[in-house]
Amino acid sequence: GQTGAAIDYGLALTESLLFFEAQRRGKLPPGRRVTWRGDSALDDGKDNRVDLTGGHYDAGDNVKFGSPMAYVITMLAWGAFELDARLVAEKEFQNALAAIRWGRHNHARPCPTPAQRPLRRARRG
Repeated sequence: GQTGAAIDYGLALTESLLFFEAQRRGKLPPGRRVTWRGDSALDDGKDNRVDLTGGHYDAGDNVKFGSPMAYVITMLAWGAFELDARLVAEKEFQNALAAIRWGRHNHARPCPTPAQRPLRRARRG
């Protein structure tokens, strides 16, 4: 087997973040590194006048589960906090922040009325 010294952790960080980029759904940003993934699921929620676009694909079944993705984004944020120096050294810190924002934005946005937006209310208060 491989020893710990032979493992390229910088490559592991890069490929992990590329996984998140490849799983994005919605209107994708320009200049993305995963060029084969195009805009998708742009009409999610439209029939109920709710914008449910964005977020990440989960298990290839086109279902977005809130709790598992909230956990994943939390762990990603925690990892970015704990490993910020390594992410900066590998030039992946901004990509990590973009992955966190992409997932967080999906959880904070899809509420149809202001009363259903506790995160936004808390920020203003």
